[in-house]
Amino acid sequence: MPAFLIANIDVTDPAMFEEYRAQVPAVIAQYGGTYRVRGGAMETVEGTSPFKRLVVLEFPTMAGLKTFYHSPEYAPLIALRQRASSGDVVMVEGFAPPA
Repeated sequence: MPAFLIANIDVTDPAMFEEYRAQVPAVIAQYGGTYRVRGGAMETVEGTSPFKRLVVLEFPTMAGLKTFYHSPEYAPLIALRQRASSGDVVMVEGFAPPA
């Protein structure tokens, strides 16, 4: 069953955030993750959008997502991202579509 990391990021230091953006794709791929959304244009159609920069990563399983997030390769990148931005990050279990 797939799992998703969803992040709503408010970039406060664009130059430092670019360092994060340059390094993180290789680590995501190393752990089997893929980008599904990466800060693209948004249009609010209902309510008041709290989103700044929306990122959605997909991993094959929740266990795989957690392994990525808590990995020694990602730890320094978390620290870099947190210095360059603020935001919310959640892990969400997906579902397997019926066959």
